[in-house]
Amino acid sequence: MKYKKKKLVIENFKASVLANKYSTPLYCYSYKKLKENIDNFKKSFNEINPLICFSVKSNSNKTLLSEICKLGLGADVVSIGELMRALKAGISPNRIVFSGVGKTSQEIDFAVKKKILLINAESKSEVLEIEKISKKNKKITNIGIRLNPNTDAKTLRQISTGKRENKFGVSEKIFLSLVNYIKKSKNLKLKCLSVHIGSQILENEPYEKMLKVLEKLLKKTKHNFEYIDLGGGMGINYEDKKKQLNLKRYCLNIKKFLKKYNSKIIFEPGRSIIGNCGYLISKIIYIKETDKKEFIILDAAMNDLMRPALYSAQHRIIPLIKNSKKSKKIYEFVGPICESTDKFLTKKNFQELNEKDFIAICDVGAYGMSLSSNYNLRPKAAELLIKKSKVQIINKRQSLKDLI
Repeated sequence: MKYKKKKLVIENFKASVLANKYSTPLYCYSYKKLKENIDNFKKSFNEINPLICFSVKSNSNKTLLSEICKLGLGADVVSIGELMRALKAGISPNRIVFSGVGKTSQEIDFAVKKKILLINAESKSEVLEIEKISKKNKKITNIGIRLNPNTDAKTLRQISTGKRENKFGVSEKIFLSLVNYIKKSKNLKLKCLSVHIGSQILENEPYEKMLKVLEKLLKKTKHNFEYIDLGGGMGINYEDKKKQLNLKRYCLNIKKFLKKYNSKIIFEPGRSIIGNCGYLISKIIYIKETDKKEFIILDAAMNDLMRPALYSAQHRIIPLIKNSKKSKKIYEFVGPICESTDKFLTKKNFQELNEKDFIAICDVGAYGMSLSSNYNLRPKAAELLIKKSKVQIINKRQSLKDLI
């Protein structure tokens, strides 16, 4: 994404032309950026040669999953729907990991029959259910146990998953008891120790603490785990002031860890792969003046991009066509939904805007479309993939006729 002659360009296509042709709100993804992110991730960890399973919950578009598959990634899924979508996109079952605290009997049965790489169990009850279903199907199922390491990811409270008060994983005491139980099972094979401490992590310290917790636990289990699933959570730079996670440093710490334990590492990245590939283009419907600020009312809303309303997340907003005039007023970018939380960003010193102008909300590739809804009976936006010299509609705009 860059400006050419003051016009925003995504892989040589003018964003304003795309907005006029395909209407708004409109999700656009850059294939070039997607490939670059995957290549950089692989390069950062090439010394440990991990299995990289893309987190489907971050973006479940089938075409994007197919491209991600072609670029050599597996999948991390948390529902039967995501598992079906991953398989449909061409991802091999032996490169799929099934996570999540509440897998139903139907979901487990489907995963067992498909012979996926791992089902990462998160409670004793789930282990017993997987065993029962495996016995019924006369199968031996590869499973992992997810540990709750009680490690603070130093990120948003709403996306922390590795602390004692979070619903994810099991305590050390339960973990050790499950290891002993699974070893005696005829229908379960314990392959993996799994852990995931949270999302949007931008510091290395939480990962380093997590690895120390795993070291202590592995000494106690005395079990040779074929896989150590370290989850994902790697953050991206939503704001220019934010620092980036040092992936090379993380790799060096894992290398030290692996000197003691001969296991293959699994990662489950989502946001760091797809987050900064996506842009949400929106048109200004009205500009509503008040004494202190101007409300820039967009045709995109919290149903299209939930993160700001859900997490108070800050996404950069940029104009599709630049000008040199600075507004003296504060701009508050908001959507048309009947909720006060339907707002995106408040900005000073933004360029002057007019009604019917277009803007782009940046870094929406992860948890953008996948969290979208039909709230206020609003149709879901269209999605485009921009790849080299082609623009592909990878999800048609939902029609009011179909919705009603």
